[in-house]
Amino acid sequence: MTDITNAKPEDPTTTTTDAAAAPEEEKSVDAPPAEGPKPDTEKEVAAAADDDVKKDAEGGDNKPPTTTSDSVFSMFGGGPKRERKREDDEDEDEPSGSSKAKKDGEVAEEEEADVHFEPVVHLTEKVEIKTNEELEEQTFKMRAKLFKFDRSSREWKERGTGDVRLLKHKENQKTRLVMRRDKTLKVCANHYIVPDMKLAPNVGSDRSWVWNAAADVSEGEPEAQTLAIRFANSENANLFKEAFEKAQQENEKLFAAGASE
Repeated sequence: MTDITNAKPEDPTTTTTDAAAAPEEEKSVDAPPAEGPKPDTEKEVAAAADDDVKKDAEGGDNKPPTTTSDSVFSMFGGGPKRERKREDDEDEDEPSGSSKAKKDGEVAEEEEADVHFEPVVHLTEKVEIKTNEELEEQTFKMRAKLFKFDRSSREWKERGTGDVRLLKHKENQKTRLVMRRDKTLKVCANHYIVPDMKLAPNVGSDRSWVWNAAADVSEGEPEAQTLAIRFANSENANLFKEAFEKAQQENEKLFAAGASE
C-alpha cells in the first residue's frame, strides 16, 4: 500500500518530449559530422618543392636537383656511365701521346729532307775484267744446250744452256770452243778443236752431235770428257758442224807446223 501510494505518476508531457528527443540524439550520433573546407596542403607542398628547385638552380651550391629517376639510375650505375662517356669524349678531342710523337716525327723528317750527304771516299779507278777473250775473234755463235756423259753413273747430265762460240786467236790463229751458261756466265766447255776429234750424230736425233775432248779445261784442270750438244733444229746443227770441221782443218795445219819446228 505504501509503495503504491508514494509512487508518483510520470508526467506524460515529459515522457513524450524525451521520447521525441531520443530519436534526434540517435540521429545526430549516427550521422557523420559535416566536413569543412580542407586546407590545400598538397598544393603547398608542391609549391614549396618547386621553390626549392628554383633556388638550387639559381644559386646555392650549384648542384643539379636530385630526382627520383636520377637516384634510381645512379643506384643501377646510370649516372657514372654518363660522366664516363663525357670524359671519353673529352679524351678523344685531345690527341694522344703517340699521335703527337708521330706528328713531331713527320715534321722532323720534312725538316731533314734537305740534308745533303757527300761520300768520304771517291771511287775513281775502274777495274777492268779480263776473260782471256780480248785477243780472240768470234767466228761462230749459236745458242744450244750442252750435256756431259758421267762415267760413274753411266748417264748424260746437263752442263748448261747458252751460246756456243768458236774463238780464233789473233796471233797464233788457233781456234777453240767456248761455251758459257746463261745469267751466271760460268764456263761449261773450253777446249781446242784438235784433228783427232770427230763429230758423230746422236742416236735418234738430227740436231745433236757427240764428240770426245781429250783436254777440256772448263773446271780449271785438263780433263777428258765426252760431250753432246743439241740445237733448236737440224739446220743450226749442220751450221755448227761446218764451222767445227773448218776450224779443225785449220788447227791441224797449225799443229803440224808447230810440231815440225
